[in-house]
Amino acid sequence: MSVVHGTIRQVSSRTDEAQRLRDLALLRRVRDRMDREYAQPLDVEALARGVHMSAGHLSREFRRAYGESPYGYLMTRRIERAMALLRRGDLSVTEVCFAVGCASLGTFSSRFTELVGVPPSVYRAQMAEATAEPPACLSKQVTRPVRNREARPTTAELA
Repeated sequence: MSVVHGTIRQVSSRTDEAQRLRDLALLRRVRDRMDREYAQPLDVEALARGVHMSAGHLSREFRRAYGESPYGYLMTRRIERAMALLRRGDLSVTEVCFAVGCASLGTFSSRFTELVGVPPSVYRAQMAEATAEPPACLSKQVTRPVRNREARPTTAELA
């Protein structure tokens, strides 16, 4: 009798592992979709429908696999993209908010501040200051053409 139970338990664990691998593949599809479509209106129900899961199961498994909720992951992607847009400096904070798929400027600003540590307007000002033109002496040194015979030896050549 114990052999029968051991066999059943072994088959059950293989089945559970196969299901877990299938779920991980589906979760990767959800994460990839969020990475691609971060600016689109996405919610857990729509993401779950796309992989034929219930919203609750998707949320639980996503958190277990990636350490944060699907919404948290999506907002992180949106804030990362917003940071890049703010560094460019050609869009206002409001334009950036809507460009990354956020519907509320207040939610965007509070989430940005939570993740980055400063409000979007302060981040933009800091980045503008940090990316100001470098000193002329540095520009001259970096942009100076170097002939092959003048090139410094690489680390491998020195060894």
